[in-house]
Amino acid sequence: MLKNISPVISPELLKILMEMGHGDEIVIGDGNFPAASVAQRLVRLDGHGVNEILEAVLKLMPLDTYVDAPVALMDNGDPSNTPPIWEEYKKTVTAEEGDKKFELVERFDFYDRAKKAYAVIATGETAIYANIILKKGVVIQ
Repeated sequence: MLKNISPVISPELLKILMEMGHGDEIVIGDGNFPAASVAQRLVRLDGHGVNEILEAVLKLMPLDTYVDAPVALMDNGDPSNTPPIWEEYKKTVTAEEGDKKFELVERFDFYDRAKKAYAVIATGETAIYANIILKKGVVIQ
């Protein structure tokens, strides 16, 4: 174990986050997301929820400040009935990174984008449409 690193972050995920460069994307998928079939690199964190992992990742990885929306959500296609977990994500991102814009990505476009992502994290999240993509930013010391 290491100090100041969440126990949610596995050695494999820590390695992947270190390997990622500016502009690379990582997907955190819910329990229904086809992670194994779309991932170039798959990290299994089945015992954890997406928001728990999101918070742990954002403590280590900055979001991209050179794009309009460094966070993408899988669109459920119903603007009048957004998944409650999206509000949790916004609170987590704001707490770690300040106010950031989120974009909605149509489901099949989200899958295509996930195939190009540097890595996909498979979770045990039970909320639906709980999938999120993060674009890595530049670490400034």
